Amino acid sequence: MFNGKSILVTGGTGSFGKKFISTILARYKPARLIVYSRDELKQYEMAQIFTDNCMRYFIGDVRDASRLKRAMQEVDIVVHAAAMKHVPIAEYNPMECINTNINGAQNVINSALECEVERVIALSTDKACNPVNLYGATKLASDKLFVAANNVAGKRRTRFSVVRYGNVLGSRGSVVPFFKRLLADGASELPITDERMTRFFITLSQGVDFVIKSFSRMHGGEIFVPKIPSMRIIDLAKALAPETKTKIIGIRPGEKLHEIMISLDDAHITLEFDEFYTIKPSIVFTSQPDYSKAATGEVGRAVNDDFAYSSDRNSQWLDKASLLRLLDDTI
Repeated sequence: MFNGKSILVTGGTGSFGKKFISTILARYKPARLIVYSRDELKQYEMAQIFTDNCMRYFIGDVRDASRLKRAMQEVDIVVHAAAMKHVPIAEYNPMECINTNINGAQNVINSALECEVERVIALSTDKACNPVNLYGATKLASDKLFVAANNVAGKRRTRFSVVRYGNVLGSRGSVVPFFKRLLADGASELPITDERMTRFFITLSQGVDFVIKSFSRMHGGEIFVPKIPSMRIIDLAKALAPETKTKIIGIRPGEKLHEIMISLDDAHITLEFDEFYTIKPSIVFTSQPDYSKAATGEVGRAVNDDFAYSSDRNSQWLDKASLLRLLDDTI
């Protein structure tokens, strides 16, 4: 799938991008591996670590259509990871979030079609499902754009899919580094928004592996959702610091009590596989593939009409021991 191919990662200097690139270099022999991002310092730092001959570093913003098209020349595979992700910052700067997450997504689609990229996967988030904040709303719009792009591809080889998953353990801005920083600073208590609050959790390695597998599974038009465990945030705090008190501070604006990755409204277009779910496109104008059979041969089945995939109704749960094992894997 990746040997001899030219691969471009938007937002390639982020947590996902760096892990994806290190994984590809360890397992495959790509012809080119292109980091596309707007942060020159992060690119400089990455260039000191990833020095393989296949590496290319492009300064550019997904808002810049002409630069993006130039970077995508003769590219086979694109991972779209660039996004504005900070919920309060997005609320305070709404058009900036829209310009990056929606207009930038359309620029990626247009460039991929014009350059006849073979396969594109866009990274989504649980917040795109029944969104309650601007970030989630822009990612929902982005998901819709990528799914619908398959209908305008025509005879081109380009196909688009989406991968959606929850919180990445240990990533920048996530709850575990936040708690650890408070503990390192001598905090006597950890803030909990609500003792009932639950979240899905996945490691960065698991997220990267799922995206890599999704390239092999995709027909085009799917939203892939991995089966991952949940945990109550208060239990996570107690696992990290059993002797430290917790303080309930209330749910913040734009925050949900539980995460949802597949809503009840999408149950009728959702298929369950052994390791993941697939949300089929709701509207297909071209000939529709058999989504119940992944390109890898894995076979799925329709879920019940009352199905929803939310962190509080999950069948998989993390306990203290399993959480600590996952955290060890992130080091």
